[in-house]
Amino acid sequence: MKKIQIKTFYLTALITIGFSAVGYSQQGTVILNEDPTIANLLKVKKEINSNEKNSDRYKIQIYSGNLGRAESTKSNFNGSVGKYSSQLVFEAPDYKVWVGSFRSRLEADRALVEVQKKFRDAFIFKPLKEKN
Repeated sequence: MKKIQIKTFYLTALITIGFSAVGYSQQGTVILNEDPTIANLLKVKKEINSNEKNSDRYKIQIYSGNLGRAESTKSNFNGSVGKYSSQLVFEAPDYKVWVGSFRSRLEADRALVEVQKKFRDAFIFKPLKEKN
């Protein structure tokens, strides 16, 4: 008789523990409280960066000449230095390879030291603003 009561007790305890484990499992919901000004700041930053032609940023020029050499210089830069963005620009009559977009002259000078290790003729300049 005692063995039956012990077996019943253990069976009841096992079933109770099994159901309680399922009942206490966690749900996978995450609530994100984001400040709405962050979204506005990101939108403003995208607008500013999309209009870089009219910015007061410094750039580094690593080549000016014909299209073929400009393209090879750009790909050579991307393969060797590649830390900064590069762009191919046409200003009559030459194609130019510009590197980076630096907020301050100090940032540009630091990058120039690194770029001149591979491209000795590189120099810093500030693009002229386009008149609307």
